[in-house]
Amino acid sequence: MSTGLLASPVVKGFGTDPWWLVIGKAVAIFVFLVVMTLFTIYAERRVVGRMQNRIGPNRVGPFGLLQSLADGIKLALKEDIIPKAADRAVFALAPIIAATTAFMSFAVIPFGPQVSIFGHRTALQLTDLPIAVLYVLAVASVGIYGIVLAGWSSGSTYPLLGGLLSAAQLISYEVAMGLSFVGVFLYAGSMSTSQIVAAQADSASGEVFGVTLWAPSWYVVLLAPSFVIYVISMVGETNRAPFDLPEAEGELVGGFHTEYSSLKFALFFLAEYINMVTVSALATTLFLGGWHAPWPLSQIGQDAAHPTGLLNTGWWPILWFVAKLMLFLFFFVWLRGTLPRLRYDQFMKLGWKVLIPSALAWLLVVATVRALNAEYDLNTSQVLLVGGIAIVAVIGLSFIPELMASRSQVEAPPEQTEFDPMAGGHPVPPLPGQARPALTGVGVPAGRADDDVIEEDR
Repeated sequence: MSTGLLASPVVKGFGTDPWWLVIGKAVAIFVFLVVMTLFTIYAERRVVGRMQNRIGPNRVGPFGLLQSLADGIKLALKEDIIPKAADRAVFALAPIIAATTAFMSFAVIPFGPQVSIFGHRTALQLTDLPIAVLYVLAVASVGIYGIVLAGWSSGSTYPLLGGLLSAAQLISYEVAMGLSFVGVFLYAGSMSTSQIVAAQADSASGEVFGVTLWAPSWYVVLLAPSFVIYVISMVGETNRAPFDLPEAEGELVGGFHTEYSSLKFALFFLAEYINMVTVSALATTLFLGGWHAPWPLSQIGQDAAHPTGLLNTGWWPILWFVAKLMLFLFFFVWLRGTLPRLRYDQFMKLGWKVLIPSALAWLLVVATVRALNAEYDLNTSQVLLVGGIAIVAVIGLSFIPELMASRSQVEAPPEQTEFDPMAGGHPVPPLPGQARPALTGVGVPAGRADDDVIEEDR
């Protein structure tokens, strides 16, 4: 572990691979992302189908596994339509920017430890940087340009509104996402993805209120509020339900890509799912120990030759990494199938009034504990565990007043106002909240009130 966040301009173990191995890694990552996209689309349609008491795709290939590939071929064969009012150059450039930045983000994600490939010892990672996590945030910010340019260059109202909503959404939730990373940086002492994974290799145990507890040193346990804030932010960052306001079908047709078709639309679709995979991989790397096997599997074969366990060496870690990745992807699908879309004001209130203040409060707790730990012999894990539970509870309790207020508000019945049924030249019935004027010049039988006659006429 480095002694500082920027201790060295080069991360140890990287930058020495031959050119053919670097190209091979890049191609492998490209293929992995494309295959994961096709599989995620298929799995999403099947899972959502089950949630809605349907079967889902089951025609193309065994169990419908080739349905996503068939849809991709169909999109490629469709006509590429460009609106007359569109800026043709920018219109064509926007999906390329979105897709390219989506692929670039995965360059610093570690899949596993060092392995031997054709006699060369190399890490299962394309590259690493001392500021790798900030690199991911920077590339994601560049990807916003693709969305904004797509909305602006289409020459249409709905894409423009969708692009503006998407830009505001991504910028707002990147603040909370960046703040959730700071706690990890302070605790790991590095912004390098490989070193953050290495910092989560060991397990930890301690006493909380006299009870001895064991927990992995994964930051999902030690930095639980950071994890909760990141998970909410990553859903907003990828424009997925229930935060898919820029693509709200009922209001904006298709959002910023309404006017796109054929391969250009496919590139936006590809970028969306690759971004889902990227934020899931980043969550795995920063909070779930990366490619390390979960306990107790990590204890199998642990000896002097394999201090982290036999299943954390060789090619096994790829299995654990992909398994954790799939858990987050299922979480995305589960949200889509169960939660309704939020209103825009609710969405912005969640980001600016709940997530960001909570992230700042938690960051203050982490920084204080780390500073005190340098001066005094504190059990940092215990303090952060208890403090994390308290912050998560505060985040949950912040929603209670609004829920109680919304349930207690009962709309008062509207006051009935008289109206003229013949104002438009022909008689019309009263609308809710309107009352017909009292009948005049009409005889009322004895024993019956005028209101009874009116009610009977209705």
